[in-house]
Amino acid sequence: MASKLRRFTQTLKTQNRSLSTNPSSQILTPTNQSQYRKRILLANLLQRYGFPSSNLNHFLSRNKFLLNSDLSETETSLSILLSLKIPQNSLVSLICDCPNVLRSEFLKKWRVSLSECVSSSAIKSVLEHSSRIGIGPDKFYECRKVLKKLGFCDSTVSRVLSVFPCVLVVNEIEIRRKIEFLIGIGIDREDIERFFHIFPEVLGIGTETRLKPLLDEFKKMGFSKDEIKKEIGREPRVLGLELGELSRCLELLNALKCREVIRVGILSEGAFRAGFEVKLRVDCLCKYGLIRRDAFKVVWKEPRVILYEVNEIEKKIEFLINRMGFHVNCLADVPEYLGVNLRKQIIPRYGVIDYLKLKGGLGCDIGLKGLIKPSTRRFYNLYVKPYPECKRIFGKRKENARVKQRHPAGLWKLMRPPSHQATNEDVANMKSFIGSLA
Repeated sequence: MASKLRRFTQTLKTQNRSLSTNPSSQILTPTNQSQYRKRILLANLLQRYGFPSSNLNHFLSRNKFLLNSDLSETETSLSILLSLKIPQNSLVSLICDCPNVLRSEFLKKWRVSLSECVSSSAIKSVLEHSSRIGIGPDKFYECRKVLKKLGFCDSTVSRVLSVFPCVLVVNEIEIRRKIEFLIGIGIDREDIERFFHIFPEVLGIGTETRLKPLLDEFKKMGFSKDEIKKEIGREPRVLGLELGELSRCLELLNALKCREVIRVGILSEGAFRAGFEVKLRVDCLCKYGLIRRDAFKVVWKEPRVILYEVNEIEKKIEFLINRMGFHVNCLADVPEYLGVNLRKQIIPRYGVIDYLKLKGGLGCDIGLKGLIKPSTRRFYNLYVKPYPECKRIFGKRKENARVKQRHPAGLWKLMRPPSHQATNEDVANMKSFIGSLA
């Protein structure tokens, strides 16, 4: 009995000694439980406001200040953002890109100011930009006052703030210089507002360093003042060209090797417009990850891409990346992909190859070149004809289909001239003519 009591006393002493040497072990478990519980509550709160659950863990790990802030303040910030009529998708995007907007002290300064904005996209852009560079509502008030004083309506002000929020740090003198420059090249004063509505980014381009040298470059390339004025008035984004960019695009057009009908279609609206269309396609390809050299190479190898609208090109690239699983760099090797029709050729062919891949009907992997290069007849004979179930995927095609008649059956009877009844005199004349020949 005495030995048991002695052993129990030694155990208590050992435990007390371990607690005294490591006091943090006394509060480790409760702290972890508290942080874990707060993390769950914060995740549930963000999910209620539309935040995707798949990104929550990464988002909270990168922004630990949310775990240290009061949960009620975070909920108040979310409710303020929701009261500004920002759509749910835009709200989630804003929080992901700029989590600092959830700080209560930031939103309290901006809540009253942003109520004067018209569009939700303008509110999102202003909040995102101001949280990054640390400007206050006074800049917003000043900028809005300047734009209204220049005669811009609310929709144009919202458009400028939405597309180019950097206007908050552009002073009034520089904005007036832009207006004077546009009037100097022949743009009517009544069209100035439309110009800024279409291309607000011009407010961030230096007048002396970029706009005037660009105008001089157009003149050195042989374009007349009236032609330059016409093209700028038609498409204000022309002023967004870099120095030397249009000449590079025109060099590409001169080096094109394509059918004459394609060349005529490209140049149908003039060389200036054609060069700018090349610039738009190159920018579109670069936006998806191609380097500029490869983008020019794609346009040079596949000139038909210039005849397609930019939104059609974007649909093809998104289908290539998101659905087919190829990298955008594949376009440098197979630029013909952008020259064919998405709905009529690309989607049916991909559907057939994908089906055969799942069924194990392909002996090897079919790359983008093997999908696009073959003609319709060859692709049909290789991958569709041996598999009857693929005909439904590829679309209706009959090898022995009859040529569709251009006219209804029996129309020839209605169009036949009336017959002339031969008389005895006609018969006698014909006999005498035949007899003379004999």
